[in-house]
Amino acid sequence: MTPISSQTPDLKVLIVEDDPNVRLGCEQAIQLAGIPVDGVASAEAAIPVIGQDFPGILITDMRLPGMNGLELLKKVVLNDPALPVIMITGHGDVSLAVEAMRAGAYDFIPKPFSPEHLVEVVRRALEKRSLTLEVESLRRRLAHRDAIEARLIGRSPQIEKVRRLLLDVANTAVDVLILGETGSGKEMVARCLHDLSSRHAANYVALNCGGLPDNLIDSELFGHEAGAFTGAQKRRIGKIEHANGGTLFLDEVESMPMAVQIKLLRVLQERVIERLGSNQLIPVACRVVAATKENLKDLSDKQRFRADLYYRLNVVTIDLPALRDRREDIPLLLEHFMLHAAQQHGRPLPEVSREQLQQLMAHDWPGNVRELRNAAECLVLGLRRDFGKGSTAEPRELSLAEAVEDFERSLIAAELRRQNGNLARSSEALRIPKTTLHDKIRKYGLQA
Repeated sequence: MTPISSQTPDLKVLIVEDDPNVRLGCEQAIQLAGIPVDGVASAEAAIPVIGQDFPGILITDMRLPGMNGLELLKKVVLNDPALPVIMITGHGDVSLAVEAMRAGAYDFIPKPFSPEHLVEVVRRALEKRSLTLEVESLRRRLAHRDAIEARLIGRSPQIEKVRRLLLDVANTAVDVLILGETGSGKEMVARCLHDLSSRHAANYVALNCGGLPDNLIDSELFGHEAGAFTGAQKRRIGKIEHANGGTLFLDEVESMPMAVQIKLLRVLQERVIERLGSNQLIPVACRVVAATKENLKDLSDKQRFRADLYYRLNVVTIDLPALRDRREDIPLLLEHFMLHAAQQHGRPLPEVSREQLQQLMAHDWPGNVRELRNAAECLVLGLRRDFGKGSTAEPRELSLAEAVEDFERSLIAAELRRQNGNLARSSEALRIPKTTLHDKIRKYGLQA
């Protein structure tokens, strides 16, 4: 039989047993089976470890000092009815075992028991727990899909890839690095990571590392005690501590001073901080999302960014595409921003001509989505029309074939949007056969 640990590496076993010899024996038997296991001596010590979606199962002795096993069972099942709880019972506990099964216990093991029997029951419980967590994860992803599509707007393959990755990692504890040009939506992605996770009820704390003087960023991140430096008249809670249980977003992380990078690396590795002027270690459990418009690998090679911090942040990387690389999303984004601006300013929704749309599609958008949002607001206010001109960005070096494909993709995407995805009307407007249009839609990864 394949070890559970190779199939479900995140699952573990928590044993509650006051007898240290029995607890050690159970831990050793489960460890030899290749399954991660922790042990505690009381129900009171187990409760803080077990929360909603605890990634594992619980084994508890029936008779414990303080809160007994049956009371612990009722408490944890009330919080998570799907959590498998295995009860260890003595010879005289048959009636208690029956009551435990009625209260929601997964199984019970009478004393004395063999290590093989313990491992067999544990494996079955872990398989059930793995399936339960997988189903819950799928339900959560489906529930969040509409929400994320309403916030990260677009139908291009690039933005679809970003949305899929977001849904995959949002409800994990892994730290994330977001790469993208100015205005591409890095803070929106960070906010989605927070809002779609189980941390959404806790604080989302954002800090622009490039917007603070070097002598203040230490205090902003880690906080300080009264009298820690001149002017520190009272204790201040830092951003990291304030984000405990939630998400800390560090924008422009490439501008963080080297001395502060060392302290941040320690936080990421040990999950503790020290306020300035204090020797007390404070545990923190926040997720760190860092964003940059620079290539941190190049900066680390030039010794302008710590390589160890780069590799610690670079566990999961979300690479946001520039708007010029997903031009087929421009009509949809433009409509969204115009609707928002019309509602905000109490103006009618303007009509965008085909010539204007072609100008917008051909523009290089150095300011990315933020620049397009400003252009949409100007359209609603009637301030100007030729938004596709006057770009200060250098034109892209494209071959003729690439330029033709880029423009063709943009025109097809715009017409599909104009015709609400209707293939027949789009082919008629573009004056190409329906089969040819279908082939081009498939070629460019568009959606009819």
